[in-house]
Amino acid sequence: MNATAASCPVHEGRDDRKSARLADANLTPQQGARVVHGFAAGREILRSPKVRQAGATAAEADLSKPDEISFFFLDGDLHRKRRAAVAGLFAPKTIVTRHQAVMNRTMDAIVADLQQRGSAPLDELSWQMAVDVAAEIVGLTNSDTNHNLANRVKAVLDSSIQRKPGLINKLIFTAKMMVRVGRFWKHDLLPAIEARRVEPKDDVISYMVKENYSKKGMIMECLSYGGAGMMTTREFIVMCAWHLFEKPDLRERFLTGGEEDQFAILEEILRLEPVASLLHRRAVETAEGSQGGDMTEGEIMCINLRDANTDEAITGPCPYELDPDRAKRMKVVGPYLSFGDGPHRCPGAQVALHETRIFLDRMFRLPGIRLVSEPEVIWNPQIQGYELRGAVVACDPA
Repeated sequence: MNATAASCPVHEGRDDRKSARLADANLTPQQGARVVHGFAAGREILRSPKVRQAGATAAEADLSKPDEISFFFLDGDLHRKRRAAVAGLFAPKTIVTRHQAVMNRTMDAIVADLQQRGSAPLDELSWQMAVDVAAEIVGLTNSDTNHNLANRVKAVLDSSIQRKPGLINKLIFTAKMMVRVGRFWKHDLLPAIEARRVEPKDDVISYMVKENYSKKGMIMECLSYGGAGMMTTREFIVMCAWHLFEKPDLRERFLTGGEEDQFAILEEILRLEPVASLLHRRAVETAEGSQGGDMTEGEIMCINLRDANTDEAITGPCPYELDPDRAKRMKVVGPYLSFGDGPHRCPGAQVALHETRIFLDRMFRLPGIRLVSEPEVIWNPQIQGYELRGAVVACDPA
């Protein structure tokens, strides 16, 4: 744990983070990378036009075939063009006028199911919310049922991050992926593509059909949205719920405050508990940084988001205390670097915050809502982030 926790002048040694101990013990930057700990230097590097995506997953992307990889792994003009084409799907107006209807409809089903069952795993409920919203944005709305879509996407994503070394394990991994991706293609993606060819809509699949993406390109793009929009949101919802269950005063503020106050609480939790902990960038030119973001051509930089988010130069005192008023007081964007920064800043940041707010607002108003068992914090070495499993919530029957 960072020794500066004791520097808090008001609450000596206070640390409200739940994932920090596990992260400190397991964070593994790419071999040979220079770790950047400061907020200003990290932000400068992420915003620099002289860096490119790096890290294990990015290294595997074949940039010679940009039509077969997700725009998440592209840079420069190609990245800007493809990101701009779908930017409207993540605009604040679209979230309010379109996506919130999906969020509320999904919560109606989640609440009814929870009240009927009496209790349920929290990560199961948050996963359904994340899948339904991402499916609407991507255009995966022609599956047999959303429940089966959620299971098939989960199977593909889970297998993709459970890769083990060795030839036998590689063969097993490849076989499983082929079967699971095949099911996703047949039951979810292909029906959506065929429907969009007849009647295009305002979603990612319609854009891909219009641009004549290859089959591989469509699969990669959809699964990238799945990983970014589903898995991380699931963990974020559970983490926020855990903090609110544990802190009655904070929960009361969340339920009685307006949307602005609710977002401030969620963003402060995300500052302390970023789901992704590390971002890697490769310098394509040598450059001097005005904020400490110096780099040498070919160098790999690893921005430690946890350290950047708790850099007292930008947070002020008590960096490990959950303080929803911090960002406003320090005049900083609420989640700091938790959504990244620069051209690759998470496009779905506002979507994730809105669905988390709606999920928690509805759930915590249920009569008798309670946390039956706390989650176990598990480290996922493939994505260098935490997972929360085993939390169970219960409420009074309807």
